[in-house]
Amino acid sequence: MLIVLGALGYAVYARIQVAKAQSAVNGRMGPRTFPVVAAVARRGSMPVYLNGLGTVTAFETVTVRSRVDGELMKVHFTEGQLVKKDELLAEIDPRPFQVQLTQAEGQMAKDQAQLQNAQLDLSRFESIKESITPQQIDAQKALVNQLQGTVKSDQGMIDNARLQLTYCRITAPLSGRVGLRIVDEGNIIHANDLMGLVVITELQPIAVNFYLREDDISEVLKRMTAGEQLAVDAMDHDAKSVISSGTLLATDNQVDPATGTLRFKAVFENKDGALFPNQFVNARLLLTTMNNAVIVPAAAVQRGPNDLTFVYAVHPGKKGATSQPAGGAASATPASGAPGSGRGGARGGGATTQPLEGMVALKTIVAGHQEGDEMVIDSGLEPGDIVVTDGVEKLQDGTSVTYKITPPTSRPATRPAGRLGATTRPAAPNSNRPGGRGRRGEE
Repeated sequence: MLIVLGALGYAVYARIQVAKAQSAVNGRMGPRTFPVVAAVARRGSMPVYLNGLGTVTAFETVTVRSRVDGELMKVHFTEGQLVKKDELLAEIDPRPFQVQLTQAEGQMAKDQAQLQNAQLDLSRFESIKESITPQQIDAQKALVNQLQGTVKSDQGMIDNARLQLTYCRITAPLSGRVGLRIVDEGNIIHANDLMGLVVITELQPIAVNFYLREDDISEVLKRMTAGEQLAVDAMDHDAKSVISSGTLLATDNQVDPATGTLRFKAVFENKDGALFPNQFVNARLLLTTMNNAVIVPAAAVQRGPNDLTFVYAVHPGKKGATSQPAGGAASATPASGAPGSGRGGARGGGATTQPLEGMVALKTIVAGHQEGDEMVIDSGLEPGDIVVTDGVEKLQDGTSVTYKITPPTSRPATRPAGRLGATTRPAAPNSNRPGGRGRRGEE
């Protein structure tokens, strides 16, 4: 038993001695330095978009049907072809209608001859009206009027036969793209066939119907009433690239009570045919543009208790430099070669190749609009200030850091539109005090 207790005591003594040695080494080495990634606040323009789910819709879609019964003799289009208005699509056997036209013309010639003879008799009766009764003259006049009506009816029959011949040539009612052929040559088609021959869809221009939250309606209507032409982009499924650009055309007249959204319609020229009817898109309406705004990466913005919003600003310089109090201006004089020194520094926004040394200070800010990966800072930062974007988990006010500055992104900011009205906000840090460690996330 005494041997066991002695061994345990020796082990505890050894651990204490090792801890003391490590503390002494850490004390001689000074405070620990953490590597971080930083970015430079810049002044620029930030677009304000409203995002919604949308569907591409054709302005006109027509099912081409025959107006007469007969055999489909010839089809002049290919499936998927782009056709112009009044372009010949198909031909129906015209011979039965040519026969009807010939019969109508013969009947009219017969009735015209009878009318001519009746008119001559009426002229004779009027020349010898002293020798005949007025009743005979009136009867002859009635016969002439009757035959005139018959000739006019014959003319209607001729016009109808000619119209049927015209219907034997089926033409495109609008310009657009034809779909898959429904009926092949040689089939007998009828005027009352429900399926028709083919469907033509107008592609240029084309519309996109999309939905926006009812909270955004007033701003959009205010600008439409003022006569502004609002731009709308049709985005792909990931809302990262623009498929086509157009303008807002109209709005619906009532909010959907089930979803709390209003339907909007935008028009696109679609000259390249990038949009297709019934295609799903993410619609992005440009409401306004914030000019001369201070912009930083959204990852730099942290949120603390009591809605405290802050960033970790980097003061370039040697280790041990005095940091400024939270909320103060981050205008520490940079060391030679540090950002802002004008001698190879990265304060102008270029990427650094070697880690720089500095110290972070917690700065309270007022965050504004966020679009994609960037956020507007209403107050608390100035253009050129350096803020930490990655590695904030271990930072506190006054922590020494080594940092590299990432260049600003050159692509336009986009916001995913997977959920109506969804926005991305910085998350709260995992500490209850402003200088505590923060974490980035989405609310």
